[in-house]
Amino acid sequence: MRPLRAALRVETTKALASTVLRATTMILVGGVVLLTSTMTWAAAAGNEQVLAQLGPLADLVGWERYTAISAQITAAGGLLALGVALSWSVGREFADGTMSGLFALPVARRTIVAAKLIVHVAWSVCVAVLLAMALLAVGIASGLGMPDGDATQALARLSVLVVLSSLLVFPVAWAVTVGRSLLVGVAVVVGIVVVCQVVVVAGGDGWMPFAAPALWAMDPADVSPGQLVLVAAVPVVFGVLSLQAWNRLELDR
Repeated sequence: MRPLRAALRVETTKALASTVLRATTMILVGGVVLLTSTMTWAAAAGNEQVLAQLGPLADLVGWERYTAISAQITAAGGLLALGVALSWSVGREFADGTMSGLFALPVARRTIVAAKLIVHVAWSVCVAVLLAMALLAVGIASGLGMPDGDATQALARLSVLVVLSSLLVFPVAWAVTVGRSLLVGVAVVVGIVVVCQVVVVAGGDGWMPFAAPALWAMDPADVSPGQLVLVAAVPVVFGVLSLQAWNRLELDR
């Protein structure tokens, strides 16, 4: 466990000093809050274009509409932001040319990438809490009043959605390693977002692991516990693949 603890300390230090992660956090939290509050205000004012874009959500009111809109925005924006952040975390070693130096360390490369993945999830937990708190504060300040039990549960599901999204972008770590490029990871996360949006718009069910958390966050009745558990297959499979890919890296490739 000592090598893992050492790797975690290093990756945590990198994350805390990272301008990329700070910027991503501010953009994700600020963007979701701004879009949610703007669309909620426009819908309440009777803006026909916004109401048409909201579809079934237009019939909701108060905290119910506010949290539903935030979940819909977070479903797409969260995946993209978290995927780009993970692409940077794993791919920076290739982009900065520091990968060769890792071969001289006493810590195994698979341990290093495991630490990167753990720190990535830990960061997403912080983002999830910050986002829920920001949405709560803005909702109260905008005149929605104190949230009831349903609204509180919706905000809690939103936080869980962010954390699950951080697990669903694990394919990015594997793709970046195989492709040795940040752009490969960005392309993969964009593909994941597109597929999820198509599934949600087409009325797909919760058997699609990448879309299940979003559907569950918007309406828990749409996703069964078994479908939600299936989401765990994505980080497990691609986490193992990432560890293997880093363990097999060669300097001449």
